Amino acid sequence: MIQALVAVLMWVLVVSLLILRRRRTERSITYAALTISVAMTLNVDAIYSTVDTALGATNMATLVADGALMIGLFFLGRGIMKAGGYRPRLVRVALGLPALLLSLVGVGFAFLLIDRGATTTTFMSDLGAQPAAATYSMIGFTYCGIVVAAMLILAGRQYRLGDGAQRIPAGLLLLGSAFGVALCLVVLIMDVAHVVGNLDLMDAVAAAYGPLYLLTFVFLCTGLAGQSAVRYMRDRSRGVRTGALVNELEPIWRRATLVRPGLSQTHSSATNMEEPETRLHREIVEIRDAMIDPRVSFEVTGHERALLGRAEDHLLGLDGRGAQAADSSSTRRGSERGHV
Repeated sequence: MIQALVAVLMWVLVVSLLILRRRRTERSITYAALTISVAMTLNVDAIYSTVDTALGATNMATLVADGALMIGLFFLGRGIMKAGGYRPRLVRVALGLPALLLSLVGVGFAFLLIDRGATTTTFMSDLGAQPAAATYSMIGFTYCGIVVAAMLILAGRQYRLGDGAQRIPAGLLLLGSAFGVALCLVVLIMDVAHVVGNLDLMDAVAAAYGPLYLLTFVFLCTGLAGQSAVRYMRDRSRGVRTGALVNELEPIWRRATLVRPGLSQTHSSATNMEEPETRLHREIVEIRDAMIDPRVSFEVTGHERALLGRAEDHLLGLDGRGAQAADSSSTRRGSERGHV
């Protein structure tokens, strides 16, 4: 039941990411969600049995699922790392391709040494007493634990540096990563206890496995979806603000280009003017050029100077800061930015 719920959550995440991140060129998070979704789907008993039967009924589906999970976590960690500028050396090593490849080789070799028998949906419960099976699981979950610990560090920094709504998804990722580290530790303890024959300890620790498994994926999924949703809303809000500023500057810009025609009057730039950010930038530049060109007479009011300052600060991501000092700094802005 838990496996099916997690699989559904992961596929919901995939759909949401495809919608919210469809225009982004960085695809690591989407690849991660898709690969982990495949891994979680293979953990559903009915699907596992069907797939494993097609692969020869020797539990090869276990290796496929665990390999997909490791690859998915690799992409996930890389995506979170790329989202911020904080990339300490240990984190880069943990999330590097060599670490993934070494771990995949290790689990593959250990898997071949396991006496796997026929298809079973309780692979480690049935076969975990074998040293090879314990080694297989420990290599895989050690890698997963290291990757999730690196994600914990990155999410913690994102949370500390975040502001407002941006802290919510970072906090969810932080909790998901913390639960993930705890989950990996629980699995490692279970593996050791099973292979040494301490079944009482294994059963006691196993009680935490289900809740940690569910909490890990619930918080990671909501955190990743939340990050994309916050970024989507932020970009949408910025687009609306950009369009409003373009419209407000339009009359000033038209006056400026009447006395001093700019590049926007050429055929080559007509297409680029359709993009709101590009259009706003061009309007600002041509207005500033008209203001500082000694060959033409072009005057603006104090209100128009303040509007121009707000538009410049918007393009620089400083909305709300420049308007207060727009009048006193307009001459400096003109000399510094007029010929951008």
